[in-house]
Amino acid sequence: MDKKKKILTIIVFILFIIVLVLSYLLFQKYVIKSNFERHILPFANKNDKTVFQVNKIVLFSNCDAKNKTGSLTNFTIENLYQYTDMAIFINHSSSEEKTLENTLEKVSIANIQYPSSPELGSPKLYFKGLNQFAKSDLVPENEITGSFDFIITAEDETNLATPTLYNNLANPITLSYVNQNIKTDYTLTDTSTPITYDGSLLKKCNVDLNTIACKLSFDIYITNNLQEKFKTTVFIDIPLQTQDKSIYDGCINLTQNNNFIFYRYE
Repeated sequence: MDKKKKILTIIVFILFIIVLVLSYLLFQKYVIKSNFERHILPFANKNDKTVFQVNKIVLFSNCDAKNKTGSLTNFTIENLYQYTDMAIFINHSSSEEKTLENTLEKVSIANIQYPSSPELGSPKLYFKGLNQFAKSDLVPENEITGSFDFIITAEDETNLATPTLYNNLANPITLSYVNQNIKTDYTLTDTSTPITYDGSLLKKCNVDLNTIACKLSFDIYITNNLQEKFKTTVFIDIPLQTQDKSIYDGCINLTQNNNFIFYRYE
């Protein structure tokens, strides 16, 4: 009889432990669920609709060089660089009416990254005035090194050579990716044909396009006139060739339809 009682006691103890463990696991599951809801539901409620999104990016890729010396028999390049200008179009919600929600108070760019960097050259990102788009002008003071703020205006006319955006998103963000010093002090001995300052110069200087391929990303932050804050990350694959042509042929014009949606975080 004592032996049966001992066995029964052991079974009851084991069952108690099992119930205790199951209760603890259920409690942990409840805590995880509660924490998830506490963090995710407010985020979901803030993002029940799309207010801003990048729906189109226009890209222009070309090449240029700074020449050092030249003669009848050779030509030396000081700085061969490839650049890609980009016009980033931000679209607001479907309503055509300007509201405090879909108009801008502040826009900035930050967190520039190069997930895939070129093997040759030194890549940098610059602000570029709209009137300089698709031109090879290098303006060192326009380099974006950290967080970069745009000027927001509602004026009918403004100087788009400066980093200015209309508050109703009438003009795009214009930037320029520049990869400098792909070749330095490089001498061309074949001067029988004229030198053209475009992408064909890359071929003339024996630059393999794989060595200057690049992917970059950056964050765009928006504050609207309700003081709501939004963010998206834009990814750009620098276009050097398409199905139809290569930058070796001169330049590349490309329009990409995108869907980089801004999420509201505050």
